[in-house]
Amino acid sequence: MPEAVGAVADDQLDEILRALYRMRDGDFSVRLRKRGNSTIREIASVFNEVVDHSEQLSSELKRVGGVVRNEGRLNERINVNPSRGAWAESATALNTLLDEVAEPVTDVARVLDAVAEGQLTLRASTQGRRGDLKGDLLRLATTVNRMADQMSGFTQEVTRVAREVGTEGKLGGSARVEGVSGAWREVTEAVNQMASRLTVQVRDISEVTTAVARGDLSKKITIDVQGEMLELKDTVNTMVDQLSTFADEVTRVAREVGTEGKLGGRANVRGVQGIWKDLTDNVNSMADNLTNQVRDISQVTTSVARGDLTQKVQVDVQGEMLALKNTVNTMVDQLDSFADEVTRVAREVGSEGKLGGRANVKGVSGIWKDLTDNVNSMANSLTYQVRNISQVTTAVAAGDLTKKITVDAQGEMLELKDTINKMVDQLSAFADEVTRVAREVGTEGKLAGQAHVRDVSGVWKDLTDNVNSMANNLTYQVRQISMVTRAVAAGDLTKKVTVNAKGEILELKETINVMVDQLSAFADEVTRVAREVGTEGKLGGRADVKGVSGMWKDLTENVNSMSHNLTTQVRNISEVTTAVAAGDLTKKIDVNAQGEILEVKTTVNTMVDQLSAFATEVTRVAHEVGSQGQLGGQAKVEGVSGTWMHLTDSVNGLAGNLTTQVRAIAEVANAVAKGDLTRNIQVDARGEMEQLKDNINLMVSNLRETTATQRDADWLKSNLARISGHIQGHRDLHELARLIMTEVTPLMGAQHGACYLPEDADDDEAFLFYAGFGFDPSEGRRRIRKGVGLAGEALAQQTELQVANLPQGYVTISSALGGAQPRHLYILPILSEERTLGVLEFASYDEFHEIHKNFLRQLVALLGTTINTILANKRTEDLLEQSQQLTNQLRERSNELQRQQEELRNKNAELRQKATQLANQNRAIELQNQQIQRSRNALEERAHQLQVSSKYKSEFLANMSHELRTPLNSLLILARLLADNAEQNLTSKQVEFAQTIHKAGSDLLLLIDEILDLSKVEAGRAEVSPSAVSIDQLVDYVEATFRPVTSDQGLAFSVDVSPDIPDTLWTDEQRLQQILRNLLSNAVKFTAQGEVRLLIEPAWALDDADLEMFVENEEIIAFTVADTGIGIAEDKLQVIFEAFHQGDGGTSRRFGGTGLGLSISRNFARLLGGEIRVQSAPNQGSTFTLLLPVRLPEDAAERAGEDTGLDALPALESGRDDDFGMPPEEFDAAVAALTDPGTEALPAVPVLRAPEPVAEVAAAGEEPEQERQGEARTDPERRAVLAGRRVLIVDDDVRNVFALTSALEAQGLEVLYADNGHEGIAKLEANEDISLVLMDVMMPDLDGNQTTERIRQMPQFADLPIVSLTAKAMQGDRERSLAAGATDYVTKPVDLDHLLDVMRHWLTVDPADSAPGSATDPGAASGPRTGHNGAEGDSTRSSLGDDTGPKGNTGKDDPTEDLE
Repeated sequence: MPEAVGAVADDQLDEILRALYRMRDGDFSVRLRKRGNSTIREIASVFNEVVDHSEQLSSELKRVGGVVRNEGRLNERINVNPSRGAWAESATALNTLLDEVAEPVTDVARVLDAVAEGQLTLRASTQGRRGDLKGDLLRLATTVNRMADQMSGFTQEVTRVAREVGTEGKLGGSARVEGVSGAWREVTEAVNQMASRLTVQVRDISEVTTAVARGDLSKKITIDVQGEMLELKDTVNTMVDQLSTFADEVTRVAREVGTEGKLGGRANVRGVQGIWKDLTDNVNSMADNLTNQVRDISQVTTSVARGDLTQKVQVDVQGEMLALKNTVNTMVDQLDSFADEVTRVAREVGSEGKLGGRANVKGVSGIWKDLTDNVNSMANSLTYQVRNISQVTTAVAAGDLTKKITVDAQGEMLELKDTINKMVDQLSAFADEVTRVAREVGTEGKLAGQAHVRDVSGVWKDLTDNVNSMANNLTYQVRQISMVTRAVAAGDLTKKVTVNAKGEILELKETINVMVDQLSAFADEVTRVAREVGTEGKLGGRADVKGVSGMWKDLTENVNSMSHNLTTQVRNISEVTTAVAAGDLTKKIDVNAQGEILEVKTTVNTMVDQLSAFATEVTRVAHEVGSQGQLGGQAKVEGVSGTWMHLTDSVNGLAGNLTTQVRAIAEVANAVAKGDLTRNIQVDARGEMEQLKDNINLMVSNLRETTATQRDADWLKSNLARISGHIQGHRDLHELARLIMTEVTPLMGAQHGACYLPEDADDDEAFLFYAGFGFDPSEGRRRIRKGVGLAGEALAQQTELQVANLPQGYVTISSALGGAQPRHLYILPILSEERTLGVLEFASYDEFHEIHKNFLRQLVALLGTTINTILANKRTEDLLEQSQQLTNQLRERSNELQRQQEELRNKNAELRQKATQLANQNRAIELQNQQIQRSRNALEERAHQLQVSSKYKSEFLANMSHELRTPLNSLLILARLLADNAEQNLTSKQVEFAQTIHKAGSDLLLLIDEILDLSKVEAGRAEVSPSAVSIDQLVDYVEATFRPVTSDQGLAFSVDVSPDIPDTLWTDEQRLQQILRNLLSNAVKFTAQGEVRLLIEPAWALDDADLEMFVENEEIIAFTVADTGIGIAEDKLQVIFEAFHQGDGGTSRRFGGTGLGLSISRNFARLLGGEIRVQSAPNQGSTFTLLLPVRLPEDAAERAGEDTGLDALPALESGRDDDFGMPPEEFDAAVAALTDPGTEALPAVPVLRAPEPVAEVAAAGEEPEQERQGEARTDPERRAVLAGRRVLIVDDDVRNVFALTSALEAQGLEVLYADNGHEGIAKLEANEDISLVLMDVMMPDLDGNQTTERIRQMPQFADLPIVSLTAKAMQGDRERSLAAGATDYVTKPVDLDHLLDVMRHWLTVDPADSAPGSATDPGAASGPRTGHNGAEGDSTRSSLGDDTGPKGNTGKDDPTEDLE
């Protein structure tokens, strides 16, 4: 026994020791098996948890290191779960380190990227997560900011100087860049020197040329120049010398001739040629000839010498004097032209800064031509040089470092060119290197990178060194931290972080070193204790780990507790077993123990009380049964007798009984575990075993009953749900009855079934056989009456009946193989609101189970509601049919009466003598009138019922509109916010999902509007607004709408207009456009190849024109839409014009749609006084013809009402009961509120869509403008107005609040929320800085209008803008809201851009203008209101008429016509 216990303990301790060794060596995959006593199991559990935590922390460190190393991302963080104690602190410390390093590095990279892209406005933040940055991180941010500041200042100054000189023509400017040195200072000085020299040279040239233009020839260019500027200087100076000499000579001759009277004098001008020489000769000839001519010429030349080029020689001369006169005059013209051109070029270059100008002097040659060419050459050279310099400096300012100055230059311009090109090279090299290092460190995770920028100095060299220093420091720190963490992960706890660090890197270093010390101390102590206990056999040892806390402290204490318990137990057992071995049986084990140690303690103490041999056998049996779980063992003790023998037999009997009982219990437990609940424990037992037996048997019985009950409940619920789903939507009682029989009868386990339903909707006495299961009654049994027979009695008593042991011959259940009689009958009436609606009867061979009865009881309640609905619908249809029949009869009788009265009037003269006979006829007519009156009264009653039904329908549509629009509001707003992806954190697939959600919601909203529009059309409340419609404009509209669509689909499209039709029509333009859109959209939709054609011609040109429905001599226009599509079957030609009907209405149809398009188009055609006709054949195409009068008849609406069968209703208005009827104004208000809420048309609902081919968009009928409306509109001006404002939302629907809050916060608004009026007022009083309130109208307790009134009673909120929001906008609601104090009124679903524009308007207007009720005009807040789809129009018009897309009336993706 002691050897066995010792072997078990040694084995477990060896296993623990091996696991500890593996953990010490860094193998975190080791786990301890949970076996042995509770202490050992707990040690194993704790050890496994420690290894799990170590493995998780190691894995996280490897993962984060891999992400940083491989992907270069610094946003990955360590996640340890559970996060507690030192584990949490270690993970938090590492994550904090990454946060503190990643944020400044990312910020600096962002600034450097911006600088590389030419954006010099961004700066790196010097604030970290815990305050100001320090050390290298602060130096990095400061250096980058200083670099950006210097580059920004230099760029601005150079750009300013270049703009002043090259664009504005301002000379003398210089670049002033403060705080720069090195290359930047040299470049700045070079730019300034270039500008200064250019200024001095141009100003000197300008001064001399200006003096010459003024007649001052004493000035010359004296500035030192080189190159082309030197040539220009010499040319101008030579010109001045020649002009001066010539002027002197001419002046002298003119003085001698004109003043001194000396004739014959000659002008002697040396070195002149060309025109100046000719001029000198002419002057001399002039002097030799006539004095008066010389005087005249002298006057002119003197004027020229003085700069006055307005005078010419006017004297009459001949011969050479005439030539001289002409020459002088020509000279004056050329000088004047030359002066004008030089002045213009000088002004453009020097004053206006226009480069590229040229002097254009026609007819000059010689020196004047050279001078002109020199001026132009100077201007060209200066233009090319300045423009090239401006282009390069502008590119550098914009961040483009690829351009250089390539123009040929000399002198200082060459130096300037070289300086700027060198600056560009250095900037480019610096930007490339910094970008490369930033990419390697920040993106690729490559450390130790260095920026190498050659031949730089000054601030650029310092900046390069700073970047390299930052990269080196970060490399050394991260690499050593990575080395230490990898060593810890590998089980090497000897390494520490030794690199020098500051700030948060220093904190991370100290944290990692402390962690390594604690891990090392803990590992050493646990290893020592394990070695002492497991290897050296030294008990009583304790692990002493100083300075630990949290998980490590708990683990240390658990190890010490395990060691102490094991020491105490083993020593006590050793003491007792030693005494037993020495023959001392008086000692017992008294130490506290549990689990397997407790079993050892009990066994040893029992051994001490018994004989050694007996103790050995009993211990063996107890060990087999109690420890090893081996039942059936027996103690075999030889050579004993007496008490010991009886004791042995008792022990064996105990073991046998225990074996039998435990095995029986295990057998039942195994059966229960396998789902067999039929077994019970049958073994005999007493005492606690008997209680255990009874408890287990009771548990099995309860489980059996609970399982059966749950199974029945599941069966009941699943079948009820299935049958309920089947019966929903049925409108025919025969189909419903057949469904009940085929589905319910097999579920009941019945073989026969019969269903009797009311024979007539108003008859509660007679019921007709509708369907059966395996049963076809005779003619006499097809109808039953209440109170007759068992089924009739069940109907009369409204209670179920059950009959057992049916007599022979009652009924026979037959099959192909034979037949037999059922034994049980079950009858159940169908009730609804205490009214009997039918009866179900089932026959079965077996007795009906209670679960089946419960199923039927719950099912008949659903059937009652369904049958009641079907009967009500049928009754309504019958009433409508009867009303129409009575209307027709009344019309016929009225016509007959009128005809008879006309005949009586015509025969009045000849029938006077037959007064008696006429009196009899009058009495007969009176009787007939009474009969007509009775018919009229009956018809009024039917009409009244129809109006009540219409009222219920209208109220239902209004409520459903509100209930559907409310969730759609939040759905559309949130889907749009997701699709806009403002934070750029969604994938393209997620954006596509959001766009699909928004599109589906928009389609649902348009479908709601479509159904409401149909109700308005059917009710005859649609209106028309006739105007002059230009045929040319209509054709342009059709071309612009459908030409791109057909081109994308590869279809031919043509619009032909007959010359015989008038230029304009008088009709409703929007209705006409809508009808044509529907017809053309259908033609495009159902035509895969071929053509679509629109022909506009007079109706008389049609082959089979039938114009009987139109007024005689009325001019009719035919709009014919023909296609080569799939065509329509002949039996579908009338169905396609019915609402919700399609040519292909099956589940496998190829084309979508609701089937409303042609129905609404036909009604609109009737409203316009026309009709639509169709001709089609399958696979041959279709031709739809719209016939319209050229001028809309005044009675078109009445004729349309007659066509719809509603013309009789106006005649009944006088007899309608106003208490129950629905007056026209109420009906108009209900329908108008649904289709055009209030006086404000619904805002456009933009449909977001993923990028798709143009063909698909066009095929769907979407206009580009509509598609653009779906995109989120960015308005910086609006956002600037809204940003920072506080807005209060008062709404009881949390979905709308969430959607609006998300949308408004994205615009920079701060949003407060209240879910009722009282809380909204409280929030307003607590936050008086609220700028605007969005108030929902429909709220419980205190609605939006009442809340607004109370707010307006507070003086401090008298001018606060309050915008009312609602989804149920009835006519007059807008006026009520404005009267209550609202500033504006917006309907749901909210168009986000429209709402933001309204908010911006009221936040920017004068407070006096935002007073209550300011929005008296629906367009006051944001311009003209538009219809639901964006078209302006009458607010009472249906949204169908406001749709401007090519889709027709629906505004959905697919055309609304569903014919083919």
